[in-house]
Amino acid sequence: MSSLFQNVWLTLGFQPVILWSDLLIYSLLGCGGAWLVLALRREDWQVALRQVVANRVAMMSFCILGCYATIGFLDTLHFRVVSAETPNGEGIQSVLDLLSAPLVERTEKTYSAPFATHLFSKETMQTPDGRQIRDFPRLQYAGSHLPNPDDKWSDIGKRVLIGLGWGLGIGGGLLLITVWLGGRLWFGVFLLVATLVVTETVALSQGYHIFGTDKTGQDVLYLALKSVRTGLIIGTLTTLIVTPFAILCGILAGYIGGWIDDLIQYVYSTLDSIPEILLIAAAMLIFQVGLREEETVISADKRLIYLCVIMGITSWTGLCRLIRAEVLKLREIEYVQAADAFGVSRARIMLQHLVPNVMHIVLISTVLRFSGLVLAEAVLAYVGIGVDPSMQSWGNMINQARLELARDPVVWWNLLAAFVFMLGLVLPANLFGDAVRDALDPRLRTR
Repeated sequence: MSSLFQNVWLTLGFQPVILWSDLLIYSLLGCGGAWLVLALRREDWQVALRQVVANRVAMMSFCILGCYATIGFLDTLHFRVVSAETPNGEGIQSVLDLLSAPLVERTEKTYSAPFATHLFSKETMQTPDGRQIRDFPRLQYAGSHLPNPDDKWSDIGKRVLIGLGWGLGIGGGLLLITVWLGGRLWFGVFLLVATLVVTETVALSQGYHIFGTDKTGQDVLYLALKSVRTGLIIGTLTTLIVTPFAILCGILAGYIGGWIDDLIQYVYSTLDSIPEILLIAAAMLIFQVGLREEETVISADKRLIYLCVIMGITSWTGLCRLIRAEVLKLREIEYVQAADAFGVSRARIMLQHLVPNVMHIVLISTVLRFSGLVLAEAVLAYVGIGVDPSMQSWGNMINQARLELARDPVVWWNLLAAFVFMLGLVLPANLFGDAVRDALDPRLRTR
């Protein structure tokens, strides 16, 4: 059977690879889709959905989050290139690596500023007449098509116009199609703007490094794009770990009470009293001892999952407190007491009466916690206990930028790229979370 599959992979030229984090993401997408279908059968959720859809800011934020999710999903489809010479495959790649091949292949010697044609540091060079001078060498790829580097800005202007033309052509067509099909005008405008961003990025990145290069000469734009998957995994998987445990403990503590309530309160009070960074650092050291010597990508993926588990263990207490407080109020309401009086089992009361009535708190907390987890990864990487240094993440970019800020002159574009991409993810997540809160919270719901 293995030889049969090997022949199939040789014929296709690639072998699919599924990492543990990929499997968790696929499971999350499947469960999330099934939950959404079931949730939308309820009338109150349909009303909330219509209110969110009517909010233009929320829907534009959702579309931006969708763009990030698309980038992350493309980076989740992993494979190995196989051939007759390498039947076991080469290094693990993703579809995003394949699409970003020009950025990956155009590696310079070391630092270069955004849109630069020369290296950022002077080197000893030999002139045609044999003299040695200190000057900035030309980059191997960026701007190499220019006979005269002084023509850089006119060339950039031409590329901007080319990208603008393609963007207006494609995006304008999408806008007209959206309006013609009766869609919302704001969605057509969003498609136009998104298309312009893509076409301008493609046009400029073919001749220059838009965000410069790092110490090893890698394109910073590529590193920022690769970091999207890491940020999304930490935000979503950690939330997936936190939510069920917090719901279970919060409902048990609030509804059953007694010694169970005392025990759960003691546990989360104890966890809250321990500095979170110290707890995460200690747990990461314990997990790292058990890591075997494996391929770098697989080892880094395991460390990422461990980090999500540890952050989930240390961050469930806040949601548990909220759910416990809500259940303490709900258990005194008439329909819960009536169900108890008619002999309905406690498990059925919790599943049918309590869980549905705390889901608005869960969803609001989940959306708002997502951005906090993305930012937390940057803090953990800054102190050296984040994801593996070989894995691209915004935290690792910021940590590297911390060392580069001590240079003279300062290397600032790594920090800028991480800031722009994190802002582009966290700000729409917060805006969308505000809209979800307004739609689901009965005290804030607009009528």
